[in-house]
Amino acid sequence: MPRALALLLGLLLSSAGLAGPTPAPPDWLGRIDTLYDARLRVDGLEDRRFQPEHWWSIALPLAAGERGFQVEALGRSAEGRPLRHVAWGSGETGVLLWSQMHGDESTATMALADLFRFLGEHPDDPLVDRLRRQVRLHFMPIVNPDGAARFQRRNAQGIDINRDARALATPEGRALHALRERLRPAFGFNLHDQQAGYRVGDSGRGTAVALLAPAFNEAREVDAPRARAIGVSVAIRAALEPYIAGHIAKWDDTFNPRAFGDLTAASGVATILVESGGIEGDAGKQRLRKLNFLALVAALDAIATGAHADMPHAAYEELPENGAVWPDLLLHGGTLVLPGQPPARADLLLRFDDPLSWRGGRIADVGDLAGRDARRSIDLGGLYVLPCALPGEDAADVQPFGTGVPACLRIARDREGRDLAWTLAGDLPSAPPGRPAD
Repeated sequence: MPRALALLLGLLLSSAGLAGPTPAPPDWLGRIDTLYDARLRVDGLEDRRFQPEHWWSIALPLAAGERGFQVEALGRSAEGRPLRHVAWGSGETGVLLWSQMHGDESTATMALADLFRFLGEHPDDPLVDRLRRQVRLHFMPIVNPDGAARFQRRNAQGIDINRDARALATPEGRALHALRERLRPAFGFNLHDQQAGYRVGDSGRGTAVALLAPAFNEAREVDAPRARAIGVSVAIRAALEPYIAGHIAKWDDTFNPRAFGDLTAASGVATILVESGGIEGDAGKQRLRKLNFLALVAALDAIATGAHADMPHAAYEELPENGAVWPDLLLHGGTLVLPGQPPARADLLLRFDDPLSWRGGRIADVGDLAGRDARRSIDLGGLYVLPCALPGEDAADVQPFGTGVPACLRIARDREGRDLAWTLAGDLPSAPPGRPAD
């Protein structure tokens, strides 16, 4: 079915009152939620920046053979780190899940360790038993271990693996492609993180999770595998609505012939993209880690039971797309004082390397920024902003003030900077004194 026709049908059904609300969450959700907090969340992954070897030191004992798992070596990364395939279950329906294709996108990788524990330590749980009998799960948990070791997007060759599905220039991309071709799974899960600044549609609400059933062609038609992926996406939405209603969005479904999700869909696999964004206050993405776990369990259960076939597609189509990416911090109303220059009334916009923990700030814009949106705003009216040296730098090393410069700012009550209110030395204080956030 062409995409435009599917959208029109969804709108007609909705206006006629036939589309119905988002389905109710699964009846096991409360039980598994409680079990997760008590017995499923794996220790040792509280920091989302971890070495791949550390993750495997935790995951391999969870994926032991006596727990029903098989572990296979797939090859080596560009720098020689192991690439592994983990399998579990005896069902006929094959499911392939891959994570951390981008090395700095680790939320789902943490959740996969929790999923290993659930499947291996709770064999008598009715949900685990159902999954074991109906599906055969295949995991490539850390596609980009070299990037993970540096907590960077690209691999050691500087290549974005998620844009290597066509050229297959990277050993990591070749390993994932070969695994998919060998397994020919019915379903695939492409697990990522996205920028914390994304908004839901044109609202000011941050996107906690974005979903996508990727298009398999440029016309963005809906064939049978994509229809199944849409149904699974609705099952995920139903499980997550009690936690993050209003903070779930859709990714743009423009077909990209270089992307793994799109080409996996083009190969006939019902593919689901899950993007973990941000929840304010969840600096380590531990809440999103749990939501990833619950989302994956809901998705796999919908596959095991066939419930995805009855999910209303309107509950997917009506999701707003990811909207604008808001910058992180707006400092407005202050007076900028630079050495040898007259004071100037100027707002400052900052972006952070780690936006959820407010670390690694850089100046993104300076001037009249009235009306600009940001994830957080601080009123500096009546205060002065003076540049400073970052810890370990000499005053002579301070870069000329301007966009792209690491942010080291003294917020003072006088233009000489003697009466200091607070300082932003790269990282934002958890509670900046003087002026509360708007």
